[in-house]
Amino acid sequence: MNVVIFGLGDELFGLDIFELQEIIRMVEITRVPKAPSFVEGVVNLRGMVIPIIDLKKKLGIEGSSPCEERKILIVNIGGQVAGFIVDYVTEVATVNEEDLEPPPPALALTDRFIQSLVKMKARIVILLKAAEILGTEEKEQLKNITKEDAHDETETPENI
Repeated sequence: MNVVIFGLGDELFGLDIFELQEIIRMVEITRVPKAPSFVEGVVNLRGMVIPIIDLKKKLGIEGSSPCEERKILIVNIGGQVAGFIVDYVTEVATVNEEDLEPPPPALALTDRFIQSLVKMKARIVILLKAAEILGTEEKEQLKNITKEDAHDETETPENI
């Protein structure tokens, strides 16, 4: 399995490369009023309005990072394309089955988005499931954000 490894604060996380569409540099994000606190806003990516999620806020991770290293991982979350802001991307690594450990039972009950723990050198990487990071209601909120933003872009001065 190939995994993209990225940092959030002092911790390393990973996503299966098949969940990732692309990695882009940080771009200007348009804020959306009344969006959930973890949604930074939206970006226009080749004509598509993409909601952008601050993964540190969503996962409750503290700390700041230098802006120039931040990246956006474009992923598919249950049929909805979205971007995850991460502090930095380190590598795409090949992970062998023997390097995977199931999450401890206490974590598995509370955090459905943790797929497994990956033993890499002297560190442990938390392998996430992109489609499970947001709950059903949160996924619905994302769909509404992109619908509202797309609707706003089609308005003309005559119908405002």
